[in-house]
Amino acid sequence: IYCPPILNCVVKHFPNSISILLVRIFNLFLANALFISHQFLTHDFAEMVTAQAQFLYSPNNCKILHMVRHGQGVHNVEAEKNIDALLSPELFDSPISALGWQQVADLRKYVHATGLLKRIDLVVTSPLLRTMQTAVGVFGSEGADAGFNSNCPPIVAHELCRDRLGLRPCDQRRSVSECRSLFPEIDFSLMESEEDDMWYPEAREPYEDIEARGIEFLKWLWTRPEKEIAIVSHGVVLQHFLYVLENDSADPSVKTGLCRRFNNCELRSVVVVNKGMMDSDYISSATN
Repeated sequence: IYCPPILNCVVKHFPNSISILLVRIFNLFLANALFISHQFLTHDFAEMVTAQAQFLYSPNNCKILHMVRHGQGVHNVEAEKNIDALLSPELFDSPISALGWQQVADLRKYVHATGLLKRIDLVVTSPLLRTMQTAVGVFGSEGADAGFNSNCPPIVAHELCRDRLGLRPCDQRRSVSECRSLFPEIDFSLMESEEDDMWYPEAREPYEDIEARGIEFLKWLWTRPEKEIAIVSHGVVLQHFLYVLENDSADPSVKTGLCRRFNNCELRSVVVVNKGMMDSDYISSATN
């Protein structure tokens, strides 16, 4: 998969670390590079973003992506016992486990306590049951008014951030109609087909195809007006989306720190800067 360089990003591991890693990553639009050496910082995340924005880029040129893996799924529990269990039709579109619900509750407390929920403009979720349960459980409303609370960000389902396709029934989604009945607070207008025509029983999706999906998904995100977006997805998918971003870095510590496998319900935040927009803003300000 080829994706031309270059962007810059800032990553912070939540909630267990305050270390922030500046890394060189991909620009989906331009081939010109802007290099920032890797640094570890311990400033408050919001203060750090503001300081870096003042020095390097306008806030208009960046998005903050909060990447969340779903809570532990029933299929995760069964796979620990026997990996072949993932081939069972009984695990179709697997829900989250009892531990997964506790992980969701803990992360919900975290995003409320830190004020993160108030900053998020949009939540994008995979249309699989375990990710939608996580998205609504962490970022959605509670009680009788669920789905109608203006204090919570809108949640939209998108096929491009779903789990690795093929072979395993746990990664096959339900019909859009059933999803709507289960999650009235989620917007399914971006779903192009009622039934799951992306999943296939013959083989697993190649990792290269996941990264290609990642490129298309990141391009789509950049068309959105929202600046701070939460993405609720799957471990292997989020990991390969980050591979797309870090692929231009020769430093192995980038892949070790930024692209390690996500734990269940782990939240990892990345600031992505569009170098192309930076150049456009500079040209515009210079000619006005």
